[in-house]
Amino acid sequence: MAFQVRSSSGFGDRLKGALGGVGMGIVMFIAGTLLLFWNEGNFVKTRKSIKEADSALVPVSDVSSLDASLNGKLIHASAFADTQDTLTDGLFGVSEKAISIDRSVEYYQYREHSRTETKDKIGGGQEKVVTYTYDMAWSSSPINSGSFADPEYNSSNFVLTKVDDNSETASNVTFGAYKLPQFIVSSISGKVPASVNLTDRELQQWEDTIARSMNALGLQSGYTQMVHVSGNVVYFGKSTSSPSVGDVRVTLTKIMPRDISIIAKVNGNTFERYIASNDRAFSGVAMGIVSADTMIASAQSSNKIITWVLRLIGLILVVIGLKSMFGILPALFKVLPFLGSIVGAGVGLVCTIGGFSWSLLVVSISWLFYRPLIGIPMVLASIGLTVFLKMRGK
Repeated sequence: MAFQVRSSSGFGDRLKGALGGVGMGIVMFIAGTLLLFWNEGNFVKTRKSIKEADSALVPVSDVSSLDASLNGKLIHASAFADTQDTLTDGLFGVSEKAISIDRSVEYYQYREHSRTETKDKIGGGQEKVVTYTYDMAWSSSPINSGSFADPEYNSSNFVLTKVDDNSETASNVTFGAYKLPQFIVSSISGKVPASVNLTDRELQQWEDTIARSMNALGLQSGYTQMVHVSGNVVYFGKSTSSPSVGDVRVTLTKIMPRDISIIAKVNGNTFERYIASNDRAFSGVAMGIVSADTMIASAQSSNKIITWVLRLIGLILVVIGLKSMFGILPALFKVLPFLGSIVGAGVGLVCTIGGFSWSLLVVSISWLFYRPLIGIPMVLASIGLTVFLKMRGK
């Protein structure tokens, strides 16, 4: 059942809130502008470093023995990433010759969701209704329910036991005759289930731990079994098929030795990142036997995707910043709700177009520094958009 909280604010309170938003708007506008400018430079520098790496790349078909002639060179090679290190997770009886072992913990908790509705009143006041709803779901960390609005759900969350996430990584991973550095090892992916092997004594110790926890929480501990092991999952709770608030689920995974492809600079019997002439570091890791061309193309594609994501974030920051900066205008006209809505729509439209125009101008100016032939047309386009906005200002 939904729980609602109603509140009212006067005209003066709304003006104070709008004035307070001006400062935050300025901060967001500046942050968005700086992000847009930096992002374009970062894109160009990263692109140049990848192209430089591509031109310096030496293909190596066999890394089964050390080759002194390759020292200091950027190479592409594919081989089996292997290890003889035995990794353990002592809490859950996992012991494997693996590249890494990971423990992921989830807690079954109540979650709070809110929806806010506002209604303007004649005279500039505002009525706000916040509707809170609740559900249960698995969470990567315990949820503090002490601040839940509904008294029925307030302080309703608890956990049967607290277990930390954990990751163990092999120190010695070989790549033919070479040893892989940590930055490459940490990039190897492909998790598969790890076998949990708890002895009867260890299972009983966990049962005792859960029983003590339930007693401390004031819960009945009359269940015969509260610890369940299935494959790579350890479940703390009454039933794995019908979870209850407080249940805990621990999942164990591992990454086994496997074929990988790398682009890295040879440094003796190991590797390091390639440093381009613009001081940008570059390296590449792909799962399986992957060609150098494919890895270079993937790196360029990732660079483009990241750039467009940051462009969008920068644009949003600029637009929201402008709306916050000029939010005082519709607030002044909220004495008559319909008039405030008209002014608010106009301010929103102008800030959106103005934010887009400003963002395009910032991007254009940054491209003037890095790629003038593209930057000049972009500057002209942004100026044209600004002129259009001025002509349509009324």
